[in-house]
Amino acid sequence: MSRTRSTRSAATAPVKTGIARLADDYQQVALVLQGGGALGAYQCGVYEALHAEGVRPHWISGTSIGAINAAIIAGNAEADRMARLKEFWTGITRPAGDLAWPLQWMAESAQWLPRSHALSAGVSASSALASLALGQKGFFEPRKASPFLYCDGSAAATSFYDTAPLRETLLRLVDFDRINGGDVRLSVGASNVRNGNVHYFDSAMQPLRVEHIMASAALPPAFPAVEIDGESWWDGGIVSNTPLEHVLAAAPRRDSLILQVDLWSARGERPATIMDVLEREKDIRFSSRTRYGTDSVARMQKLRNALDDLFKTLPKDALPAELAAKLKPWRCDRVFNIVHLIYQAKHHEEQYKDYAFDAAAMREHWASGLSDMQRTLAERRYFLMPERGSGVVTHDIHRALFKARPDSDQGNAD
Repeated sequence: MSRTRSTRSAATAPVKTGIARLADDYQQVALVLQGGGALGAYQCGVYEALHAEGVRPHWISGTSIGAINAAIIAGNAEADRMARLKEFWTGITRPAGDLAWPLQWMAESAQWLPRSHALSAGVSASSALASLALGQKGFFEPRKASPFLYCDGSAAATSFYDTAPLRETLLRLVDFDRINGGDVRLSVGASNVRNGNVHYFDSAMQPLRVEHIMASAALPPAFPAVEIDGESWWDGGIVSNTPLEHVLAAAPRRDSLILQVDLWSARGERPATIMDVLEREKDIRFSSRTRYGTDSVARMQKLRNALDDLFKTLPKDALPAELAAKLKPWRCDRVFNIVHLIYQAKHHEEQYKDYAFDAAAMREHWASGLSDMQRTLAERRYFLMPERGSGVVTHDIHRALFKARPDSDQGNAD
């Protein structure tokens, strides 16, 4: 089942210009969304800029909150996608429970005060504590009894929060019939509780249901595992938080423009306090060695390209038929252009930034994604088709700015 190109006829498709026209030179455009809880609003800002530019992904792959954003995009008509994303994020950035209204009032009132590091940090910390204590409306809510009171293997015994509200939200905002029959391919990563392996549920391979999205976002021990076909699944991010590998490994390989949107930066400052340590450890853990993975794939793709070039120079029947057949699957002349965006955490954010679900932080994250993607779109050269034989090419607006700094460490720029 292939969904790499739209099935709309040339007569009805709009005329594209600028970056959207360059994107059409590729056989597929993929959007790759990392997990990161409350930071996921950054991805919505990125998509807003892409949407305004007319760039439409053929394939969206996500993990955790990235899977939720991906499902909302893939599960709605183009004209409704931005409204649905805003509805989701506006809804979940409100505390749940009886104390929700005073906390919401305090958070909203703070936006009218003069901005300062201390004020921003205070609002972020209070919203994170409220999230832990009360949950988030339309997302999750604390269980009425502690899981330590149970030992029966149930959801109540193995998690602190009930995610039934998220299920209802997804069923309201996502059209799964559209996902399973539409032009946009969707894949979401989840971790198998029994064997510890990551698996990608892919609409090109099987029908997807709300359970698949829930499984990708079931971060333990906060959220319960999701059972699908007799297996239990947790958040894909505990094994691999960046679903890039699934897109790059897909067969048959195609010339691809891949827009990778990460929420955790592997690069950071040396910690000065224990809170800095907690944040830095989380950044490194959930960045999932993104650069290492990209570099490994780049080396392999160059080898595939070289093997393909070698075969083209050999006379016919120069190799034994059996050997030629073994090597054929490894031949490839396709190119991958990875445009990489990484959220840059604000100075007032700390280790709880991924569960500080206040509306002010959401708007800040969203605005950052919009700005970063707009700056990236202004770099037309980032979107040009790479030369045949170049394998994997990467671009990153933040890396370019970092290298341009006179005090930057070139050896650590990646």
